[in-house]
Amino acid sequence: MKERKILFLSHYFPPEVNAPANRTYDHCKIWAKEIDVTVITNFPNHPDGKIFKGYKNKLIQKENVDGINVIRLWTFITPNEGFILRTLNYVIYMFESILYVTFSRIKFDVVIATTPQFFCGLAGKYISKIRKRPLILELRDIWPESIVAVGALTNKTIINFLERLELDLYKYATKIISVTKSFKDNLVKRGIPPKKIEVIYNGVSIDQFTNHTAIINQSLSEFLRDGFKIGYIGTIGMAHSIITLVKAAALLKDTDVKFVVVGSGAERAKIEKEIETLKLNNIKIFPLQPKKDIPSIINSLDLFCVHLKKNKLFESVIPSKIFEGMIMRKPILMGVEGESRDIIEDAKCGISFEPENEVDLVSKIRSIYENKGLLNQLGGNGYTHVTKNFDREILAQKYLRIINEVIQS
Repeated sequence: MKERKILFLSHYFPPEVNAPANRTYDHCKIWAKEIDVTVITNFPNHPDGKIFKGYKNKLIQKENVDGINVIRLWTFITPNEGFILRTLNYVIYMFESILYVTFSRIKFDVVIATTPQFFCGLAGKYISKIRKRPLILELRDIWPESIVAVGALTNKTIINFLERLELDLYKYATKIISVTKSFKDNLVKRGIPPKKIEVIYNGVSIDQFTNHTAIINQSLSEFLRDGFKIGYIGTIGMAHSIITLVKAAALLKDTDVKFVVVGSGAERAKIEKEIETLKLNNIKIFPLQPKKDIPSIINSLDLFCVHLKKNKLFESVIPSKIFEGMIMRKPILMGVEGESRDIIEDAKCGISFEPENEVDLVSKIRSIYENKGLLNQLGGNGYTHVTKNFDREILAQKYLRIINEVIQS
């Protein structure tokens, strides 16, 4: 019987396939070999606000996923759009988590809460207070700054209130695990002691990207059959400015360069309408695909694109998808500045363009187009760098040592 017990709060968990779900699952699966792990989460519905096949939205459901005890709580279903409805979704999860832990009397030695979302972190704080257990806060985003940056929140009174809650949360946590060095620097400047914060980057589970299976979606498979293919996989939201790829596709419509976007989100319908208006055949959007198909999709590409809006805040972000492109030996077409770009430049595994600048994007694509030798070299560099520095198994073990230290302190 495992003596130590972790309670992990995550708004997202597989079969959802976004970065928080993948990181939580990968870490917890590794930890579960040595320690009892329970995850409290929602019923899978992100990003379209529809319950995944095989699940029903009920009060409580318990299951075991690869050794992880998973408790799913009734979920307020809403698409990933609209600040008020999404916030209500987060707040309901917060209260449900607190109530469940309070009345179930579940046993644990430490509670870990991951952001986003911010209210998940608050749930961890209140559970920690009620049950008198230490809190480890996993910092994946600076919130509310990140939603202010994309224009989703403008009311200064609300922003100031949320920032006070945010700072109190950082001060309360026993330990903070930041996914970037920039986030740590941000907190230190705001008075959080450096010794409280550990940096554990996102990474990639190497074994998950070893075996390739046939792509189930036939339309997607056919679209990837020929041409010089540039792919984006992930959320199509306000922060990602996928319209930049559409504009680049318009400039390259008379070539054999094509863009494939796999994902969903608040901006998807708007982007699809623009593609239709411009009558473009060299860019297509496909829905989210099963996690097991992602390696094969990436493997079919020539360039793997990562993009965020041009905003100072996003210079502190490291999209985890860059590691998936690197492990698949694909050059990264990097449309993010700051710490992310530094990783790509250190690894010598990609080519950068100015975010939201379709002219620069097209110029960079033309500079590497048909240069198979350079493509292979960049891809090989990325693979070497990611296996050496961002192996999720190694990062998870480092994380577990910190967890054990917090439990024992």
